[in-house]
Amino acid sequence: MNKKHNHIETQYVKYFVLLSLFFVFGCSNTKYLPEGELLYTGGSVTVKDSVIKKKDRKALETEMEGLLRPKPNKKILGLRPKLWIYNIAGEPKKEKGFRYWLRNKVGEEPVLFSKVDLDYNASVLRNFAENRGYFKTRVSADSTVRNKRVTAEYTVTPKKQYIIKSVTFPDDSLKMSKIIARSSRRSLLKVGKPYDLELIKAERERIDARLKEKGYFYFNPDYILAKVDSSKGDHEVKIRLVIKDEAPVKALTAYKIDKIFVYPNYSLSNDSVVYRKKDITQYNDFTIIDTADTFKPRIFDRTIYFKKGDLYNRKDHNLTLNRFVNLGTFSFVKNEFKPSDSIPKTLDAYYYLTLLPKKFIRVEVLGKTNSASYTGSEINLNWNNRNFFRGAELFTASIFGGADFQLGGENKGKNIYKLGAETSLTWPRFIVPFFHIQGNSEFVPRTKATLRYEYQKRTELYALNSFNASFGYLWKENVRKEHQLNVIDITYVSPNNVTPEYQEDILEDPALGKVIEKQLIFGPTYSYTFTNTMQKRKKNTFYFNGELDLAGNITGLVTGANVDKGKEKTIFDVPFSQYVKIKTDFRHYLKLGKESELASRVIVGIGYAYGNSSTLPASKQFVVGGTNSIRAFRARTLGPGSYVIPPSTNLNYTPDQSADLKLEFNTEYRAKLFSIVRGALFVDAGNIWLLNADPNKPGAEITKDFMKQLAVGAGAGLRFDLSFLVLRTDLAFPLRDPSLPDGQRWVIDKINFGSGPWRKDNLILNIAIGYPF
Repeated sequence: MNKKHNHIETQYVKYFVLLSLFFVFGCSNTKYLPEGELLYTGGSVTVKDSVIKKKDRKALETEMEGLLRPKPNKKILGLRPKLWIYNIAGEPKKEKGFRYWLRNKVGEEPVLFSKVDLDYNASVLRNFAENRGYFKTRVSADSTVRNKRVTAEYTVTPKKQYIIKSVTFPDDSLKMSKIIARSSRRSLLKVGKPYDLELIKAERERIDARLKEKGYFYFNPDYILAKVDSSKGDHEVKIRLVIKDEAPVKALTAYKIDKIFVYPNYSLSNDSVVYRKKDITQYNDFTIIDTADTFKPRIFDRTIYFKKGDLYNRKDHNLTLNRFVNLGTFSFVKNEFKPSDSIPKTLDAYYYLTLLPKKFIRVEVLGKTNSASYTGSEINLNWNNRNFFRGAELFTASIFGGADFQLGGENKGKNIYKLGAETSLTWPRFIVPFFHIQGNSEFVPRTKATLRYEYQKRTELYALNSFNASFGYLWKENVRKEHQLNVIDITYVSPNNVTPEYQEDILEDPALGKVIEKQLIFGPTYSYTFTNTMQKRKKNTFYFNGELDLAGNITGLVTGANVDKGKEKTIFDVPFSQYVKIKTDFRHYLKLGKESELASRVIVGIGYAYGNSSTLPASKQFVVGGTNSIRAFRARTLGPGSYVIPPSTNLNYTPDQSADLKLEFNTEYRAKLFSIVRGALFVDAGNIWLLNADPNKPGAEITKDFMKQLAVGAGAGLRFDLSFLVLRTDLAFPLRDPSLPDGQRWVIDKINFGSGPWRKDNLILNIAIGYPF
C-alpha cells in the first residue's frame, strides 16, 4: 500500500515539475521585453470568398501566411525555448565565451511588434492575390494584444478570379517567331485556366529553352513581353506574347559552332594558358592544347557533342559538360562560347579542364554487427590510377581483410575470417569488337574488367578459395535508369582444410556437403535499376532492381549435359553449374512529413537448376534473417519452409539454411527524434523454400500453403546520422515462427518483456551501418 502511495506521489511531482516548466517557458519571455515593446507571436490570413472551394481557400491562406514578415520566434510544442535561452543568458560582456555562445548561437532574439509593418504585409498579400488572377482584391490588417503578446490578423477579400480567354504568339516575320508558334501546343498557358503571373514567367522560360535548342545562344526570357488585356469579357484576359523591340540583333540570330578548343591541363590559379606550338594537336574538328601530352585526342571526340558547323543547342552544351564531369578525371570543367572573329553568326567553343590527382589511395572501413549472428568489420585498401592508358581509364588495385564474429548462440566460436585482393580496369566507353557504340546520355558508358581472389576461413569447420573474373558494361540512360551487363562472369570455388568434424557432420546432414563442393560457375549476368528517390519533394518515390543470372546454359545445351540421366559434364574435372536465377527488389517510400516517411520493400527471387546441376550452387542460393532481412531471426537460420533441424542431429552449431525461392516483405516507419537521432518501428515477414522436395528436409519445399510458413517479426530501432555514415541499432522479436507446429506459429500471446528467459530467446539486437533498405 505504501509503495502504491509513494508511486502516486512521485507521479504528481513529475506532473508538477512539467507544468512548472511550461509556465516558466511560456510566461518568463515577456518580462525581458524593453519598455513599451510587445512580443510578436505571428500572423494569420483569412480569405473571405464564397466562390472558392474550402480546400482551395485553405491552401491559399497557407501560401499567404508564408509571405508574412517578419517570422515570429520559433516554437516547439507551443513554447519558445530558444527565446527563453536568449533571455536568461543576458547581455554578454565580451564577444566570446559561454554566455556569448549561448545567447547568440543557441538563443534567438525576440521578434518585436515594432518591427512588423502591417501595411507592407497587406500590400504583399494584395500583389500575390492579383498575380493569381484575383484582380482588385481588398486586404485589411488588424492586431490583437494580450499579455504583452501581439498577433496580426489579415483579411483578404478577393474578387472573382480571371481566366485565360485566348493566347496568341509572335506572328512577325522573324524566323524565331515561327519556331515559337510551332511549339505553342506545349504552351503552359491554357485557355480556360486561371490567370497566373508565375505561369507566364514559366512560359517565357519554356520558350527560351526551346530557342536555345535552335541556335539562339544570346536570347533570354526578358526579351519576351506578355501583353495582358482584361478590358473585355466577363473576368477574362487575353494574353499576347511578343518579342520586344529593344531585343538586340544577336539575340534574334541563330548561331552555329565554328572552332572548338580544348585545354586539358588548365590550372585555376593561372589567368591564362601558356603553351608552345608543339603542344597544339588538330584532331577532327578540335584544337587540343595539351601541354603535358596527358590524353589521347579521341577521348574528346567521344565526349564533346558539338562538331564544326553544328547549330548551337543547349542540350548538347549540357551533355558535353556532364560527360566531362562523369569521366571522373577532372575536378573542374569550365566552358565559354565566344563570337568567331572570322565567320559571322558562329561561335568558338572553349573547354578548360582541371585535372584531379592522377594517383590516390583510399581506405574503407566497413562494420556490420548482429549480436545474434556474425559480427565483424572489413577494411579495404584501394590504390587508384586515373587516366591509366591516357584515355580517362581508371585502374584500381585493392587488398581487403575482415572477420565476422559469432557473439552468442550455438554458432559461438565458429567465426569467419577472410582475406583477398582485387584488380579492375574501367574504360569510359563501350569496348565492342568490330564496331563503335556512341552513347547519347549525359552519363559516360563504361566497360569494366575485374579479377578477384578471396580466401575465407570458418573456424573449426572449413576454408574456401574463391576466384572470380568478369568483363562487362555499365551504363545509365538517365539519372533514374541504370544497367549492368556482364557478358563474362566466371567463378571458381574450391575447398581447403575441411576438418574431420565437418566431414562427420556431412554424414548426418548431406546438405552440408554442398557448401564445400568445388564450383565452376560461368555465364552472363544482367541487372537493371530504376529509382527516383533523389526527388526529395515527391510524396511517393520508388526503387526497383531486377537481376538475371544465367549459368552454363549454352554449354549445357551443346554438351547434352543431364545429371538426372547420369550425363554430368565437367571442365578440368569440375562439374559446371547450369541454372537460371531471377531476383527482384521493389521499394516504396511514402513521405508523411518533413522528417518522417513510411518505407516498404518486397523481394521475390527464384533459381532453377537443370541440365548439369540438380541444385543451385551454395553461393547462389537464397537466405533470410539477420541485419538487413527479417531482423527478428538469426541470419541464415530461418527456413526453408517449416523445416526444423532434428533434435537428434549431433551438431554443436546451426548450419546456414538456404533454398531456391525467396519471398520477403518489410515495412518501417521512420521519423526524426532530435538532432542526429532518428527512430523506426518496423515489421518484417518472409521465408525461403526449395522448389523440389528433399527427403532430408521435410517441410522445406514450396506448396500451395506457403503463406502458412511465413515468418513475421517486429521491432524498433534508433539510427544515428553522422552525415558520413548512419549507425543503426534495431531490436526485434518474433510474432510468427514457422518452425513451430501448424496452429501454434503465432507467438504474440507469448510476448513477455518482463521475462528474462523470453528476452534471451527472442530479443535480437542488430547493429549495422546504413539503413536496411
